[in-house]
Amino acid sequence: MDACIDAATDWLCQAQDHSASQDGGVARDYSLQSGWASSYPETTGYIIPTMLAVAQLRRRDDLSERAARMLDWCVRIQLPGGGFQGGRVDAQPVVPVTFNTGQILLGLTAGVESFGRYHGAMHSAARFLRDSQDPDGCWRKHPTPFAAAGEKAYETHVAWGLFAADRIAPNEGYGAAGWRQVQWALTKQQPNGWVRDCCLNRPDIPLTHTLGYYLKGLVEAHRWRPDEDLLAAALLTAKGLAGAQRADGALPGRLTPQWRAAVSWSCLTGNVQIADSWFYLGTTLNDATLLRAARDANAFVRRTLLLTGDVGERGGIKGAFPVHGDYGRYEYLNWSAKFAIDAWLTERDLA
Repeated sequence: MDACIDAATDWLCQAQDHSASQDGGVARDYSLQSGWASSYPETTGYIIPTMLAVAQLRRRDDLSERAARMLDWCVRIQLPGGGFQGGRVDAQPVVPVTFNTGQILLGLTAGVESFGRYHGAMHSAARFLRDSQDPDGCWRKHPTPFAAAGEKAYETHVAWGLFAADRIAPNEGYGAAGWRQVQWALTKQQPNGWVRDCCLNRPDIPLTHTLGYYLKGLVEAHRWRPDEDLLAAALLTAKGLAGAQRADGALPGRLTPQWRAAVSWSCLTGNVQIADSWFYLGTTLNDATLLRAARDANAFVRRTLLLTGDVGERGGIKGAFPVHGDYGRYEYLNWSAKFAIDAWLTERDLA
């Protein structure tokens, strides 16, 4: 497992160095068809805490320096009012987007904790989210122009950023705003744990990636405020997902409301995202079934990783398996590597 963690970390370093925009951010992907893409603000933001975690584990100052370069770039591109754009850095239109701001907020909070800097950018992003929230807890004012219109239950992953900011600045109402969103998102959960309005573009058959965002948001809300009803809700979705797991450890890339496979390919990102939440719930509840599901999902993704070969592929995690699947088709995605490292670090800590 350590070899896989190191290989995926080195791939992220290559993605930063080879970004087509050469700005300190991390390339969105390496495409087998077109090579390295330009930097992706959203995912660069949440790669930062992962880079810092590996830096601490491996005692690698170079990784901390890379995280600082990512942070400095994020601060440079922050928009007036505190928000951040959607899409790649060279995408149009450049408008503030709720989801992307929440993901970069995770990086900014890590920057404050690790470097003692970035307070202003952190507060600006957190206030943007807090103050643009609708009274019911949903964010509707600043949707991404790069996904289908409509409410997004997976913005529980935005709430996580507010919980992180609240730990640093507990008197600003950041955590309360995150909690309101999670309570709203719980209204989207169905009796079997499936979630309405939880996909970028196909809410009828959501991606395991966006279901993974939703579940992780519930988990982080429970870390912030232990609540039995919330834990029960997280467990309901977690068990629904576990019931869809294949014998080889993989989850289908999209799932129906009955937790059945809607496609034959697997979204590798979703596998490791969900594995990380399964580890938390399995440990919290002493649930051996969830712990086994998490280890099996992690192992499946590790088997897809190359430890030798071309610099764009070595240590990278494909969007889909097989690689021609309809998520990040023919691409190695930077957030796939990030979430894989996170899940493998969790498994390593529990070993």
